[in-house]
Amino acid sequence: MSLRARISAPEENGGGREDGHLVAVYRAKLLEEIDLAEMSSLAAAERRARLERVLGHIISREGPVLSTVERSQLIRRVVDEALGLGVLEPLLEDASITEIMVNGPDQIFVERAGRVELLPMRFASTEQLMQTIERIVSTVNRRVDESNPMVDARLPSGERVNVIIPPLSLTGPTLTIRRFPRSYTLREMIGLGTLDEQMVMLLSGLVQAKFNVIVSGATGSGKTTLLNALSGLIPEGERVITVEDAAELQLQQAHVIRLETRPPNVEGKGRITVRDLVRNSLRMRPDRIIVGEVRGGETLDMLQAMSTGHDGSLATVHANSAEDALMRLQTLASMSEVKIPFEALRDQINSAVDCIVQLTRHPDGSRKISEIAMLRSRGREDLRLATVARFDARPIDGDGTVHGDFRYLPLPRSVADRLRMAGQPVPQAYGVAETDDQLTTREAK
Repeated sequence: MSLRARISAPEENGGGREDGHLVAVYRAKLLEEIDLAEMSSLAAAERRARLERVLGHIISREGPVLSTVERSQLIRRVVDEALGLGVLEPLLEDASITEIMVNGPDQIFVERAGRVELLPMRFASTEQLMQTIERIVSTVNRRVDESNPMVDARLPSGERVNVIIPPLSLTGPTLTIRRFPRSYTLREMIGLGTLDEQMVMLLSGLVQAKFNVIVSGATGSGKTTLLNALSGLIPEGERVITVEDAAELQLQQAHVIRLETRPPNVEGKGRITVRDLVRNSLRMRPDRIIVGEVRGGETLDMLQAMSTGHDGSLATVHANSAEDALMRLQTLASMSEVKIPFEALRDQINSAVDCIVQLTRHPDGSRKISEIAMLRSRGREDLRLATVARFDARPIDGDGTVHGDFRYLPLPRSVADRLRMAGQPVPQAYGVAETDDQLTTREAK
């Protein structure tokens, strides 16, 4: 199911209901005149062309009288309803849209360039929205109804879909479609302002020297995009296993095994979780494990993997700061059925995690690495971080754009030594701290 071109006929103001009725009438007439069995045997492009021709004859025969532009818009919308996702079709073709949020039949929001905007279009009715939702979830063999009012799935073309309907949603049927993220390299992300050359040099060295890195940030801050870019630095020849809830990573290495969770079937059986996959990946002789996002008991398995020979592993976590990321890892690991004291989980993090890369989404929609912090605590010490790079934002200017400067602080001696032992250069912009007093450290509490 493709996600289609720019909006050419928005349902503005109150016109959506009347237009929607006209589309429904001609969709019914079209379905009366075609042979569905014959249509199913045609290729997608030929099927659409055939429907457009038939509908053109119907409109010519029965009216209404329309201009050339109005006629082509009506034909496109009716065929979109018959074949695709109706109102959503033009949005799904628009490459500039990264997220579509449908809040009931009357509100459709999209995100472009990090900014959310309300569109002047709507569904004709709740029933039409539900038909669209059912068509989407049916492509992944799922169903949504009162007994199963929440669905989280990935479309065959890669988009992540979340649906929640009444009685859980008081707003009406709610649909969120997150577009498959475009793959960027770290060099390309310099152009986006996410980081700079000196940060690229450091991160490249950390990944190739097999530091265990956690990418942290809030929803929509670009964690998956950065994780994918970091994974591109993994040397060829290493066996990499990725574990994701909804597969988004696009690794280019030759030796990659991609694992994805599976929801329960209609009887509520057969569910495969991230934790199941992380545990199984340990039996697959991985050189590195990449977990798209840790959000539960699998965090403990991931930490154990990091601290028992799977150096160079990568993962993301939802958190608003580097300190929060460590505390969240501790909390998530405690959700395992294995009852481990918090102090022991702290020790596990100390032995597993080397670096936290914190991402922040700013008010202008830009996404930047706000901090790179190295874990300084070891053994039974309290969790302690040393900042080695950060972004200092200046007050927002008149056009609403965020400006600032990337700053570099001394690297801990142990980090510099480990980089050198792995044959990686120590970026001169940072320098090396001879004592802990020269480091910008803080405890995570």
